[in-house]
Amino acid sequence: MVIGYARVSTQEQNLDLQMDALLRAGCDKIFKEHISGKNTQRAELQNMISILRAGDKVVVWKLDRLGRSLRDLIDLVTEFQKLEVNFISLHDNIDTTTATGRFTFNLFASIAEFERDIIRQRTKAGLAAARERGKIGGRPKGLSKEKIAKAKTASLLFKSGEKTVEEILRELKIGRATFYRYIKKISENSSIN
Repeated sequence: MVIGYARVSTQEQNLDLQMDALLRAGCDKIFKEHISGKNTQRAELQNMISILRAGDKVVVWKLDRLGRSLRDLIDLVTEFQKLEVNFISLHDNIDTTTATGRFTFNLFASIAEFERDIIRQRTKAGLAAARERGKIGGRPKGLSKEKIAKAKTASLLFKSGEKTVEEILRELKIGRATFYRYIKKISENSSIN
């Protein structure tokens, strides 16, 4: 079966261009999505993956319609390969049913891996340089003045019973764990300032 996947980022955008191209490519079924590619919870994409069978072809108008990043795209196409499903990107002339298409896609995967390695190396070098200057990475210890003020407010509101924990979390825009850390910090050191 030839299965198409079309996606636009917002409800205001339309899928006409992609739909026309996918229909011309002979898609038997097309999954349509109005959601940002950054969203990892794409229901129609998951529905499409759930029906894939060996020998199927997944067709997209353009690579960026399927994957939110090169890494995401590579992971999806790798999953297709495990399912023995081919992948075609019409606009990018990638077709994994051909040797050239597989080569092109593997080249993209190698570039993505190379990029990740360079980022790791730069991060390590940056941390080493910072350590040589006496700087230590990670989150700073203690609370900033803003956090101290929030901690005091949280503690006062909690002790007075004036507000529920849920109300305090919403008002201060903090999470439950942060709230209890603040309460603990204030009770450990009532002279915090």
